[in-house]
Amino acid sequence: MKKLFFLLALVPLFGIAQKSVYKGFPSTIWPKLYSIQFQKEKDNDKPIFSKETLALSNKVVSLPGYMVPFENGLKGSHFMLTSLPLNACFFCGVGGPETIVEVYLTKAINYTDKPIEVKGKLILNDKNPDRMIYILENAELTGEIDF
Repeated sequence: MKKLFFLLALVPLFGIAQKSVYKGFPSTIWPKLYSIQFQKEKDNDKPIFSKETLALSNKVVSLPGYMVPFENGLKGSHFMLTSLPLNACFFCGVGGPETIVEVYLTKAINYTDKPIEVKGKLILNDKNPDRMIYILENAELTGEIDF
C-alpha cells in the first residue's frame, strides 16, 4: 500500500518534469544577428555581416521580441520587432540597428506590448539604407511569450 501511494504521488511530478514550455527567451538567433560590424561609407554605414549571420540569410527563423509599430493604429502587418524592451530599444539610444528586425506578416495582428514570437524568412539588407538591415518576410505570429 505504501508503495502504491508513493507511486501515485510521483505521477504528477513526472508529468511536470516532462512538460517543456518554451518561454521565448533566450533566443539563439538574436546573438548571431548582433555579430555585425559597420563600414563607413559616404552617406551612411554599410553593415558587414558575420559568417554566422550570413548562414541565416534567406532561412526561416523564429525570433522573440517586442513590437514597435510603424504607423498609428492597433492592427498591422508591417512593424519592427526589437530584441529589447521598448524602454531600451534602438530608438531610445540603448541598442543598435542590429537589435531591430523589420517584419512583414502575411496576416495583420493586433498590437501588443507583451513579447511575441514571429517566424519568417530572414533577409539581410546591406544595400537599401531606407530599410532595416534585417527583414523578416512572409512572417507569421507564433504567439505571445509567457514568462
